Amino acid sequence: MNTVNPVRRKTFAALAAVAATALAAPLPGLAQGKYPNRPITLVVGYSPGGSTDKLARLLAQSMQDDLGQSVVVENRPGAAGNMGAQVVAQANPDGYTLFMATVSSHAINPWLYPKSGLDAIQGFEHVALVARYPLLLAAAPGSGVKTPEQALGFMRAHPDKAFFSSAGVGSAGHLSGELVRLTAKVPMTHVAYKGGGPAMLGVMSGEVAVMIDPIPAMIPQVKSGKLTAIAITSSQRSPALPDVPTLNEHAIPGFDVTSWAGLVAPAKTPPDVVQRLEASVARALESPRFKAMLTADGARPSYLPGDKFRAFNEAERQRWGDVVKRAKISAE
Repeated sequence: MNTVNPVRRKTFAALAAVAATALAAPLPGLAQGKYPNRPITLVVGYSPGGSTDKLARLLAQSMQDDLGQSVVVENRPGAAGNMGAQVVAQANPDGYTLFMATVSSHAINPWLYPKSGLDAIQGFEHVALVARYPLLLAAAPGSGVKTPEQALGFMRAHPDKAFFSSAGVGSAGHLSGELVRLTAKVPMTHVAYKGGGPAMLGVMSGEVAVMIDPIPAMIPQVKSGKLTAIAITSSQRSPALPDVPTLNEHAIPGFDVTSWAGLVAPAKTPPDVVQRLEASVARALESPRFKAMLTADGARPSYLPGDKFRAFNEAERQRWGDVVKRAKISAE
């Protein structure tokens, strides 16, 4: 009769256990089967109802249809978008927690919050740029200010009343206003509000002379007559408000500022997952319905794949860093 040495029997058992563990362990990039096989969370670093939130929800619906899994938008407002960005940067890099990056969170905040420990470039995998949209300079209907020239003239003549509002320190509206001040040499003073909604109420009530904010959030107020659209910040007029001139046309030649938003994932997210997400964004932006909805909201579809999006982000970071330094802005 054959017998097995007790020592060998224990060795075989140990090896079998190791093999079973190895087989059970997920392979990198293939964890938990084919991606995606469960709901995805898309974090927005701002309150519901703003331009970034509206874009994220539109994109989430399109990606959900393409990926076959729910894409749930989760709002994590705070620190000009940094709170939500931190949550995603520290999330498991498996493609199930994503972030709607913006010019504020990924190009401006690195200069305003240098001690945050958040690396906007290396701390994320850049999936794709989604959209760019101009900002809008607006005033209250009763102010009498209707043109870019009148707005700048009012501020030069009344420096004690030349206040402009934005959604907060470091917001795209804030930095755009500072760039107007530096470029046109007008005595504008920033008043930071806690969000775009309160900033609009500030200008409607007369607390400030004008406000600057991304166009999607302001279109309803303009069309309802609660705000007067004065000028667009991009070099070209917006199809959403075709009768509104640009600052570039008459008041500030060469002025061209747009806000933007794109999809990012935590650093070290597997390349195959990033590519799947990138392809999903590309398909969304090929949809006539998606493009029509973006355009109606004042945004411009602006797809860039991951590597080009990263390069674009770096260029924007340098550009706005220069504005932060010249305007001597600090948030810490």
